[in-house]
Amino acid sequence: MKKIIFPIFAALISMVACNSNEEQQKESQKKYEDVTLSVEALEKKSPTKFLKVSGGDKKNLMGQTVIKGKISNKAKMVTFKDIDIQLSFFSKTGVLLMEDQEMIYEEVAPGGIVNFKSKYFAPKGTDSVSMKVLSAKY
Repeated sequence: MKKIIFPIFAALISMVACNSNEEQQKESQKKYEDVTLSVEALEKKSPTKFLKVSGGDKKNLMGQTVIKGKISNKAKMVTFKDIDIQLSFFSKTGVLLMEDQEMIYEEVAPGGIVNFKSKYFAPKGTDSVSMKVLSAKY
């Protein structure tokens, strides 16, 4: 009798242990998916936190201000596109002379960088240009 009961008991324990392990794996996978979705939702909610714009300006022979910049995406999951950038033109003394918006119709993958170039007839007395990301689509 003991010879029959022991194998049956061992089989039952292994079945319960396997089911428990499978349930833990499913639960762990669900937690991972929830965290992943919440990270993605956070990135989509506030693209300006994850997109950074930098660059510089110079004058060309035609008197235009040529702005060369790059947009970097620090997000981990979301690819952003159609990025709206605000350009602010300042004098030597820091007075705001003009503001304009530029739409960059490119996609920036997570961890990626996109370069852009724009030309403007900046106001007289422009010494520097600053750039800021206003919005983006995903």
